[in-house]
Amino acid sequence: MPSPSRVYLYAEFQNAAPFTEAVWKVANTMMHTVPGLLSKTWLSGIGTHSVGGFYCFDSLENAHAYATGMLADFAKGANASLTVKLFDGDVVAEASRGMNSPFYLT
Repeated sequence: MPSPSRVYLYAEFQNAAPFTEAVWKVANTMMHTVPGLLSKTWLSGIGTHSVGGFYCFDSLENAHAYATGMLADFAKGANASLTVKLFDGDVVAEASRGMNSPFYLT
């Protein structure tokens, strides 16, 4: 089975630090160098201050490399528990267009 041409990655760090510029400013700069990263939407847990993101990658290989590389290293450096899930963006394309998803506009 070929790799999907669109892979979504959900990631969340369990921590208790509020979402501030210090969290994202340096990370955004570094993430512009990640191979295959098409977009990221930052997430901040309501009432929990967990930090995460919803990412779009051009392949399963690039998403997996990011999750096991830079993302895992960041979690280790922050001494934070990390949750990562990968999703096939191709199989859900028609259903997502039917819900006006901005990720599937042409």
